[in-house]
Amino acid sequence: MKQIRFSFPNPVDEVSARLVASGVVLQGVAYLVTGSPILLLTLAYGFAARVAFGPRFSPLGRVVTQLIRPKLEAKPKFVPGPPKRFAQGVGLAFSATALLAYLAGAHGFSLVVIGMLVVAASLEAFLAVCLGCIMFRGLMRVGVIPASVCESCADISGHLARLGSVRT
Repeated sequence: MKQIRFSFPNPVDEVSARLVASGVVLQGVAYLVTGSPILLLTLAYGFAARVAFGPRFSPLGRVVTQLIRPKLEAKPKFVPGPPKRFAQGVGLAFSATALLAYLAGAHGFSLVVIGMLVVAASLEAFLAVCLGCIMFRGLMRVGVIPASVCESCADISGHLARLGSVRT
């Protein structure tokens, strides 16, 4: 029997990450419009699958990486995986909170939580602003997350070199 490995890609293609975020926006807006708890379940499952295994067991992740991304001509833009995994964990916390709130009868609260998730996912999808990644780097800066978790995140020289090559 093949053993299932918990893994997350590192580095991550930011184009794929933004496409997944677009799918999260669509699912979140669909929940806000319909109030269907099935959408909360699929959101929470998708985030849990991506946190644990990357896109391998996430239907949205599979659609993006195997069907949509290969058809796009955009060059991959690789970014460190650990901040993106952390961001998926934040998405899991929000979607699971919304699901639990819904199940507890707090439907209005679940709408607010998913509304916040839609805002965060929209920033990633449309502006390449990853709030979870910003939180990750802040937690690294204050020592909550050790530098060994993401050495490329801790080494600012690589980021500065990329910025320099973009500006020229």
